[in-house]
Amino acid sequence: MTDMMELALKYGGYTSLDKVYLQTILADLNTEEALLLVSPPPSVINAYFAELYQKESPQRATDYYWELSKALGWMTKEPSFVEESHPFIRLNLSGKSFGFVYESADQIAQVFSEKAEVVSDRLLMELAQIFPHYKVYQEAGKIKMRPLEFDEEEKEAVTLDQMSLLTDVSRLKGGILKISGYNIDEVIHLASRLKESAHGSVYYGFSQREFAIYIKE
Repeated sequence: MTDMMELALKYGGYTSLDKVYLQTILADLNTEEALLLVSPPPSVINAYFAELYQKESPQRATDYYWELSKALGWMTKEPSFVEESHPFIRLNLSGKSFGFVYESADQIAQVFSEKAEVVSDRLLMELAQIFPHYKVYQEAGKIKMRPLEFDEEEKEAVTLDQMSLLTDVSRLKGGILKISGYNIDEVIHLASRLKESAHGSVYYGFSQREFAIYIKE
């Protein structure tokens, strides 16, 4: 009861004046029903997320939703627009409807589409632009995001034939190739050449107006 009361006062829009009402209502509810009562509706969550994103930062917005997801048990590995079991954050990517949820306690997020969509390098890079504090990648056919930083203190420049002057390639610690530049098409084109000979994961990032693709060799 106490935990649910705290959740209601912190997240559900209730105030201390509602305590007696909440005690009466919560006493007759099971855990699942109580969580529904104390949880803010999806429209409120998305509106506040958008406000934090615009007025503060993308990270502040995701921190808010991450905190809610942990506190209210919203982790899910099979999100859906059709069977919306937990509130999710709605996204517009290339004019198409997507959403994102957190799927595990280590802050891995999953991005999913309302309808079947082809996942392209450009779409993944667009997502990286929206959330520059995350790295974007694909795993088992699903789009994922996670906090991930690569060690770039000691990096070695890599020279390739027909490289663009606007795109840099460097080798980071741990066998990571980083392709970065201000022209998204050039970065994607060069990375596509390098991915052909790589067998590891590929991550998409965005920082300081630069697009970046990280390839594990």
